[in-house]
Amino acid sequence: MIPRSTTAILSLSVTFIFAAWLANSETHYLEFVVQSTPIKRLCTSRSILTVNGQFPGPTIEVRDGDSLVIKVINRALYNVTIHWHGIRQRGTQWADGPEYVTQCPIQPGAAYTYRFSIQDQDGTLWWHAHSRWIRATVYGALVIYPKLGVPYPFQNHPDKDFPVILGEWWDTDILSIMRQALFSGAAPNVSDACTINGQPGDFYRCSSLDTATFYVEAGDTVLLRVINAALNQQLFFTVANHMLTVVGADAAYNKPFTTRVIMVGPGQTTNVLLTADQPPARYYMATRAYATAQGAPFDNTTATAILEYNSVPCHSRKGSLYTPVLPRLPPYNGTATVASFTSQFRSLSSSNAQIPTDIDENLFITVGLGFYNCLPSPTCQGPNATRFASSMNNVSFVLPRRASLLQAYYQSIPGVYTTDFPPVPPIQFDYTGNVPRALWQPVRGTKLYKLKYGSKVQIVFQDTGIFSTEDHPIHLHGHQFYVVGQGFGNFNPSRDSTNFNLIDPPERNTIGVPVGGWAAIRFVADNPGVWLMHCHIDAHLTWGLAMAFLVDNGPGLLQSVDRPPLDLPQC
Repeated sequence: MIPRSTTAILSLSVTFIFAAWLANSETHYLEFVVQSTPIKRLCTSRSILTVNGQFPGPTIEVRDGDSLVIKVINRALYNVTIHWHGIRQRGTQWADGPEYVTQCPIQPGAAYTYRFSIQDQDGTLWWHAHSRWIRATVYGALVIYPKLGVPYPFQNHPDKDFPVILGEWWDTDILSIMRQALFSGAAPNVSDACTINGQPGDFYRCSSLDTATFYVEAGDTVLLRVINAALNQQLFFTVANHMLTVVGADAAYNKPFTTRVIMVGPGQTTNVLLTADQPPARYYMATRAYATAQGAPFDNTTATAILEYNSVPCHSRKGSLYTPVLPRLPPYNGTATVASFTSQFRSLSSSNAQIPTDIDENLFITVGLGFYNCLPSPTCQGPNATRFASSMNNVSFVLPRRASLLQAYYQSIPGVYTTDFPPVPPIQFDYTGNVPRALWQPVRGTKLYKLKYGSKVQIVFQDTGIFSTEDHPIHLHGHQFYVVGQGFGNFNPSRDSTNFNLIDPPERNTIGVPVGGWAAIRFVADNPGVWLMHCHIDAHLTWGLAMAFLVDNGPGLLQSVDRPPLDLPQC
């Protein structure tokens, strides 16, 4: 029994700590207006959807422990939602954002206020539309600094800090491209340019005057927060003549390692330190595609930005130093480079205390593209007169329309979903080799997988070769996970499980399943609600490469889904 005086001291201590936490935290009130804005790129001005008239949208800067209240006003002609990518949304499940999953869309002329807090997260995340393909232009950085007085967990505190957002640009309205792809059943038209902070750079027509430029002093340590906001393309990134020290990814820090080039999949973020230790000049940053699907078209252009030393003499700007130094990039199919890069990620902690070991739920999920058979027609222009499809465990995910999944769960609305998503493929086969024709055509369905609160979950994602093997960036909402293993070929449990890293595996929210290979993740299902898991290549998501987890309520306080906000949009 604790003496009363001791209890009083403990109570005062807790009160003091809580008061100190409140004093150091801040609530940020923001307003996001989604609207059509004329933007000029590649010699042509056209209207695109933006937030507050900006492309990319506003950068949100907060600290760990802060809260956000963001009113999204839809002044566009289309439904829209906003997803705060990587925010775990514990206790604020209705604020996650994917349409028809945690909310119905915000209709034109309406508004919805997202309320959530940053809880034990810092690093680089981002926000983007989660409605159809609107995120092609509706996105921005979400920078989370450590709490006041908490240093970065790496040496060389940065002198400068820059978000570097990689993206794609289409000369044609993106929703028209989506509708045409859905009508024809074929692959969508590829982008006309890659971009860095919304600009294509010097190698595109009518673009060099607006190339993004980052200014540094000689000797500066610069933190580049690299975000891949591209709709459908994985991207290499490098800076001429400068080494990059990778210190974090997906708002989790890692043991630093040095590289000349990084690969960032759609949805992923990577923090790198750069030391301005080269002769004062102008150096190109460059990004271009990492393309893994055999025979599939892709945007093979190269976007550039400029790293410029402020000490470059003015007279040199018209001489040889004015032309930036161009870096070397890997080949488009540089899988060896990607494998070498990803294999170096290790979490800072060398303790396995938080890594789930006694697994309660062991899932094996095949991911990849397939086809729907149909008669030759204008609506069957995929390979051999088919329509493209995609699936997980041969289930092609279908979003509901009359209620969101979370609303259906919370209000016990029948007929919206089932909880029979298969934990293993319906048929075992040579996943990366010859796939039986019976598995070319997936089954459509809104199938969820139910998890008890606190379950320890392992998932092995297996790439498949029905159309082509491909690197798939898989994003899990509401949770951070450990990547305990990756490899090429078909996953072999008896061989590959023994090589899992259970000491210092990296933490991610989006994992690239290697082309023709597999990736294993582990997490604790400690966030009740409905959480989407999907490929972050939007063409694949549209074709059905997704599923969702339904995590039951827990027994304790703050372990249940709270009631929906009063302004939650209705379907």
